[in-house]
Amino acid sequence: MVALRLGSVAPDFNADTTSGPINFHDFIGNSWAVLFSHPADFTPVCTTELGEVAKLAPEFSKRNVKVIGLSTNGLGDHAKWVDDINEVNNVNLAFPIIADADRSVATLYDMLDSVEHDASNVVNGIPFTVRSVFIIDPAKKIRLILTYPASCGRNFDEILRTIDSLQLSDRQPIATPANWRVGEDVIVHVGVTTEKAKEIFPTVREALPYLRFATLPNEK
Repeated sequence: MVALRLGSVAPDFNADTTSGPINFHDFIGNSWAVLFSHPADFTPVCTTELGEVAKLAPEFSKRNVKVIGLSTNGLGDHAKWVDDINEVNNVNLAFPIIADADRSVATLYDMLDSVEHDASNVVNGIPFTVRSVFIIDPAKKIRLILTYPASCGRNFDEILRTIDSLQLSDRQPIATPANWRVGEDVIVHVGVTTEKAKEIFPTVREALPYLRFATLPNEK
């Protein structure tokens, strides 16, 4: 198994999902994608997470992002679990969830837990997944990887924030500072001179020779 790194092409696969069979690359198409895994169906933390993503569906959509979940159960369990998710979170979950009972996709993406890390997430020698997140761009390149333990629910506002940063840095020669939010000042990319930055951005403030803040121009 080749180690997945930032910039790697996201491995393609075919799978059954709650929305029907998919080819992963075809599913992504010309969109961004978030692939995120869950240890198992009918588990408490996962139920809250999937409900939160369903609530945030309009936010992902306006960023041209498709979301797709994964859990190590079959489609029959997924269908019953979605009913629970909808009821508890007052949502209508519409994005697909991959049925990965044989752990083929989880193995492909190195999502499986271990006894050494969390013995409670390995049952009868069979590991369940950790909470992996892969953000993938339209070129099918992996742009961000996050890994959470089974015990810790994810912050999906932070995942949206990272998508905003990635998409913005694709359009402008910038990086984003700690805790950055849309509308706040950014950092001028190290490859851009201060003189050039002043041509690109409405304002440039040099805090240090290597740290220059800038206000973004209005984007049409």
